[in-house]
Amino acid sequence: MGEQIPGLADLDRLDTVFAALSHRTRRAILVTLLAHGGSQVSGKIAVRMDHSWQTTSRHLRVLEEAGLISVGLQGRERVYTLNADYMTALLTDWTARFED
Repeated sequence: MGEQIPGLADLDRLDTVFAALSHRTRRAILVTLLAHGGSQVSGKIAVRMDHSWQTTSRHLRVLEEAGLISVGLQGRERVYTLNADYMTALLTDWTARFED
């Protein structure tokens, strides 16, 4: 068998995160959460986006599946929270691979 490349298994996780970050709307959602203390109810996120709730919901799901946000309930509303520590750790690990 061929020699294993260290860290190759992490590439799937990075692919998921980079794919989530590749869309402008998803980046805008992350910035919106950051600007509002890291958390926001779904309705307030949706009114800040220039498209339908269904489209916003799809983008939120992609971000959640990538681990960049988490979702909880506050009464009857869904609250989305930025997972800044996860994002920072993942991107720091990725960029550290290229340092001398």
